[in-house]
Amino acid sequence: MLVITRKNSESFLIGDNIEIKISDIGAERVKICIDAPKEISVMRKELVETSKLNREAGTLTDSEALARLKNFLK
Repeated sequence: MLVITRKNSESFLIGDNIEIKISDIGAERVKICIDAPKEISVMRKELVETSKLNREAGTLTDSEALARLKNFLK
């Protein structure tokens, strides 16, 4: 894992066409702006995980789905 330190309004590049810019730094949050081509999907990790769990839950029995949901919510 690469760790990069940036200040407000500074940015870094991923490859030639993805720019990550620090837009605002607050007490508990950092706001970032992502400039990437439309063909590159950018999603929050928790949404991807929730979507994956929903797809898996659709294929499980009720007891299996409840057990996985209980573990995820812990």
